[in-house]
Amino acid sequence: MNLRAGIVGFRGYSGAELVRILEHHPNAEPVLLEHRSDSEDRPLPRGHKGPARAPATAEAVKSEGLAVVFLATPHDVAMQLAGPILDAGARVVDLSAAFRLGNGASYLRWYKEEHTAQHLFAQAVYSIPELHRDQARNARLIANPGCYPTAASLALAPLARAGVIHRAAGVICDAKSGVSGAGRKPSLKTSFCEVTENFSAYSILDHRHVPEVLMNTGLEEAQFSFTAQLLPTHRGILETIYFRAPGISSAAALLDIYEQAYANEPFIRLYDPGKVPDLAAIQRTNFCDIGLKFDPATGRAVVVAAIDNLVKGAAGQAVQNMNLALGLPETAGL
Repeated sequence: MNLRAGIVGFRGYSGAELVRILEHHPNAEPVLLEHRSDSEDRPLPRGHKGPARAPATAEAVKSEGLAVVFLATPHDVAMQLAGPILDAGARVVDLSAAFRLGNGASYLRWYKEEHTAQHLFAQAVYSIPELHRDQARNARLIANPGCYPTAASLALAPLARAGVIHRAAGVICDAKSGVSGAGRKPSLKTSFCEVTENFSAYSILDHRHVPEVLMNTGLEEAQFSFTAQLLPTHRGILETIYFRAPGISSAAALLDIYEQAYANEPFIRLYDPGKVPDLAAIQRTNFCDIGLKFDPATGRAVVVAAIDNLVKGAAGQAVQNMNLALGLPETAGL
C-alpha cells in the first residue's frame, strides 16, 4: 500500500504543485488537509473526485494514517501546526520559512516577528538534498529551503568549499523570479497590470533569503550582495552570479569542481563552458541547471543557475526530502 501524505495549503501554488506530484508518486497518495473554512476551490470537471480530504488537525493525522504532512502555508500557520502534527506521529516537511534559520534570534532579525515555536528548532533539519542528504534521512521535521537560496547555494557551495572564490572581492547574485514565487494571495504588486510588460527589483540588500545562502556557503554577509527581481512570467528562477576566481586557470577547471561535487546527482545538470541555461530548460522539472563562463586574463567568473521555483524551489524539493526521510527512492515521483 502507498503511504498517505497530507498537504496543508493545497490551494496555493506550491501546494497545488505538491498535489500534482503526489498524485503520480509510485509510493504515496495525497490527502488534502483543510485549515481554512472560507476558502474556495477552482471548479472541477464532472466525475472528478480528487484526493481525500480531512481537517488539518492532529486527530485527522492519526485517523487518516498520515506518514508525513507538508505545510505549504504562511510561516505563522506552520509554527502553529508543526508541533501537534509531530505529536500525532507524522513527519513534517515545512515549505514555509518557519524553521529554516535554526533559532529565534535569526528569525526575528530577517522576518521582523517573534517565533512562536522555538522549542521545535532542536528537531528541525534544513535540507537541500544535494548538500544535506545525510541529515534529511529519517528526519522528523524538515525545513524545506527557499527558492532563491536553492539555486544560489547549489551554484556557490562547491566553489566555496573548494576555496576558489576571492571573497574580499565580493559575490554578486542577480536573481530573477516568476510571479508565482510571491504566492497566490492577491496584492497590488503582483496584479496583472503591475507585472505585465514590467520588470522590477525588490528587497534590495535585505532579502529574507540571504541568511540561507550564507548558511549553505560559509560566505559572510558583507561578502554577498543579493538582489531579487520580479519577471513578468508565471514560474522559474534564473540567477546570474558574479565573482572573482584568481587562482583558476580556465573555465574547465571551474566545471571540474562542479563535476566532482555533483557527479552522481540526479537533479543537477551542468553545461559546457560558455553555455548557460534559461527558464525554458527547467520549467516544470526538479532540475537545477548550471552553466558558467570564465575570463582567465582577469579572473572574472559568471555562473548562471536556473530552477523552477515551484518544483526544485518548493514542491519538488519537498517531495525529494520526503523520499529521503521515509527511505524511499530519492527520485520517486520526480
